[in-house]
Amino acid sequence: MPVAVPLVGTVKDTIEALLPLLTAKSDAEHLDRMTAHYRRARSRLDKLAEARPGSSPLHPQFVAATIDRLAAADAVFTADVGTPCIWTARYVRMNGSRRLIGSFNHGSMANALPQAIGAQAAQPGRQVITLSGDGGLAMLLGELLTLRQQHLPAKVVVFNNERRPVLRGAGDEGGRDRHLRHRPGQPGLRRDRPGRRAVRRGVEKAGELEDALRAAFSHDGAALVDVRTDRHELSLPPKLTYGEVKRFTLYATRTVLSGEAKELVELAKTNLRELDIE
Repeated sequence: MPVAVPLVGTVKDTIEALLPLLTAKSDAEHLDRMTAHYRRARSRLDKLAEARPGSSPLHPQFVAATIDRLAAADAVFTADVGTPCIWTARYVRMNGSRRLIGSFNHGSMANALPQAIGAQAAQPGRQVITLSGDGGLAMLLGELLTLRQQHLPAKVVVFNNERRPVLRGAGDEGGRDRHLRHRPGQPGLRRDRPGRRAVRRGVEKAGELEDALRAAFSHDGAALVDVRTDRHELSLPPKLTYGEVKRFTLYATRTVLSGEAKELVELAKTNLRELDIE
């Protein structure tokens, strides 16, 4: 990438050089408008993270928001590429003490678990939590053994939607979405047994999530929480482009023509839940 404004120096040096060039402003109109916009956007996002205790499968927004609420104030979070990155960015709050690690520029799949292993090995006494996709975890499933063998108490939370939704754009446009679904099976950490420092919990309903996360986060060894999330959940960007609308229209048309209109009905029920569709 071409460099438009090259700056050489530490952050401290750069700030000290730039501060004298800034003029203080007394007009807060722009700031007030932007903070009001953020409050509206935040309110809509928080509404999407609400869930009834018996609802199943779980909305991933609710899962991420619950992780944020129960995690330690100085927790380290690692997020797999794809939708876990999106839910983490929208619902896991940074406070100056927490840390977020991911493969944000490279987009390397299955990054959350190995990054958690490194973070936990470097800081054994710190809480480390992954937001893993089921596809990403399946690619490096053997690293769960590393957690046990190295006695690393990382907490692995799996967003198990049985598909790779970020890949759906390419699949939907070609009418091949059904081939992107997968069933990786249950990961290989079982419930506590004598002599084993690992625990596994499965979550099928929203009312089960908090107890499962509390048990995992308080466990003194590695833990895995396998959460069944809604595979129809769309991770919509703040603004839709014409190209994105066109691709989705093609997907919807081909889905109906292939006799899978029920797929669109389930998609609508999931993503229009603010209308209380039953």
